[in-house]
Amino acid sequence: MYNWSVDEKAFKKADPEGYKIWRLEQMINYGEPGEKLSEKLIRKYWKKIKDNLDPYYRDFLEFLLWPKKKKAS
Repeated sequence: MYNWSVDEKAFKKADPEGYKIWRLEQMINYGEPGEKLSEKLIRKYWKKIKDNLDPYYRDFLEFLLWPKKKKAS
């Protein structure tokens, strides 16, 4: 994925953690088919990224990562 509006090298150098978060959001919202996401990074930064994600992607990721358990009858 190439982002033409951001100088990624300068961003990565100036704020490495901010860059990771931004890159993760970009990959979820606009990523190309075949790009793999890190479950570990999504879980780590979930509280910071969830409000910036497309609502449908956010709901789907929540469904995959934190499935609701059925109660036993």
